[in-house]
Amino acid sequence: MSEPNWSIAEAKAKFSELIERARADGPQTITKNGRTAAIVVSPDEWQRKTERVGTLADFFAASPLRNSGLKIARRKQAPKAVKL
Repeated sequence: MSEPNWSIAEAKAKFSELIERARADGPQTITKNGRTAAIVVSPDEWQRKTERVGTLADFFAASPLRNSGLKIARRKQAPKAVKL
């Protein structure tokens, strides 16, 4: 389902309705000159999207490459100097 679009003027005029629609129907897109300017989401949706699922160590531990035997060679020479 596509997100409903609101112009900035319409969003300002119907702010309470915009908030209620975000809570009841999902994300609401606010546009300016036909381009997305903002997206309003409910607090529950925001919490769900921003909640940390695990640590970086958990992410790497769950990697399918963990016990794959992949070997990556390191360069033995020093990095090249960069002229500024």
